[in-house]
Amino acid sequence: MPISKSAVEKSVVEAIKLGAGRKFKQSIELVVVFKGFDPKSPDIKFRDVVYLPKGLGKSPKILLIADGDMLLRAKNLGVDTLGRDDLQKLDKRGAKKIARRYEWFLVKSDLMTVVGKVLGPALGPRGKFPIPLSPSSNLEAVIKQYSMSTRLRNKEQAWVGCKVGSEDMDPKDIVDNISIVLEHIESKIKKPLETNCRVYVKTTMGPPVEVVVE
Repeated sequence: MPISKSAVEKSVVEAIKLGAGRKFKQSIELVVVFKGFDPKSPDIKFRDVVYLPKGLGKSPKILLIADGDMLLRAKNLGVDTLGRDDLQKLDKRGAKKIARRYEWFLVKSDLMTVVGKVLGPALGPRGKFPIPLSPSSNLEAVIKQYSMSTRLRNKEQAWVGCKVGSEDMDPKDIVDNISIVLEHIESKIKKPLETNCRVYVKTTMGPPVEVVVE
């Protein structure tokens, strides 16, 4: 049988219960382990961004790297920004600090080469990557999109995971987010999840709870 929302909700509630008691707001994470796949297979290689309809429960830090009019528009929106000149002045230590601080890096398209050179060595090992934007992009819409998105990424491993919410969210909202991510994964591997994967839910510091197919 397909993985039901009720089964996912049971696991979400149990994961929140088992992981409770931390002094910070924990994220809820989804982990999908693939069965019978070669870890090097392109079928289970992910470097995807998935929009979550109910958001993450807390806003990820976004940095917009631009110059000219785009930089001014971003500043007017209250977004954290980095201009061309400041970007080019960054040393390795500064690049690592920025790579740790932000989750998303939105970049004016003609600055991608510079960003790759300056920030690439710090972003790559963290599984982060710059996202090019057209100079005419609707920044408000783009920022909203990425503030409610999660990243699926792996590297020659037979599993993939991502954040799908936070422990203070309504479990049903977390389930809605998980359903979207599972649909995305299933569409990519082109096989039913219930027979080709094991699905787990956990808090940041808590133990994984398997979603049992009913």
